[in-house]
Amino acid sequence: MKSLLSRRGSLLDNAPSFLVRQKAHNPIRFPAPEIHAEDMPKNEEVPLAPSSTRVTPLRPAAVPLQQSGKQALQAAQLAEVEWLVQQGSLSTFRTFQSFGYSASLMFYPRELIYYAVLYHEGAVWRVLKAGDIDAAEPAFRHFVEQAMRLADAEMRRAHLEAQNEQFSRLIAESEAQIERVRVDLHRGGEQDQEVALKQQEVRKALAQLEGRRVAAQTQLNKLQRQRHQLDATINESVPHLPPIR
Repeated sequence: MKSLLSRRGSLLDNAPSFLVRQKAHNPIRFPAPEIHAEDMPKNEEVPLAPSSTRVTPLRPAAVPLQQSGKQALQAAQLAEVEWLVQQGSLSTFRTFQSFGYSASLMFYPRELIYYAVLYHEGAVWRVLKAGDIDAAEPAFRHFVEQAMRLADAEMRRAHLEAQNEQFSRLIAESEAQIERVRVDLHRGGEQDQEVALKQQEVRKALAQLEGRRVAAQTQLNKLQRQRHQLDATINESVPHLPPIR
């Protein structure tokens, strides 16, 4: 019996390392070694050899890979993106700008990382990064919507400034037109006064000339009557001589 136990212990010690060691409640069973008659003690029953169990080599189990953390969206440090931009290591995939706000979707080829960046007045404001484009695209669109929302007030201000400038220009033009009309009216009034004075002087001159004409005509008529009288008197003194035959 001691010989039997020593043989089984040697078999266990010399077993290959790749053999699967089962759990304690299901121990590995090895085929019993041959036992010769001389090794068996007398007057003892020999136990029957149990059935042997096939041992298979150890194989790596298929463990499901966990999703890489790079695909999840996460915040990034501002200095990280600023340094990569200074180094020229980022490729710009998409960009959007409205007034002082802008958003960019950039890619870092070396680490396969996507950056969604929001800028204000050219300075990095917020940064989100992901290892997958499907995660970075929504972040970029979120920054675009945020930039558009923030730029709405700037758009309104620019529109109101343009309207105020237009109103100021129209007011200035209207005032200038009114001044020109006022000047024209003033000059027209002066011209009206000058014309009225001139017409008054002309009418006065006409009245004087008309009076002189009437006086001259009266004098002329008087002289003509006197001449006719003298002519008649002279003609009365002329004798009536018969014509020569």
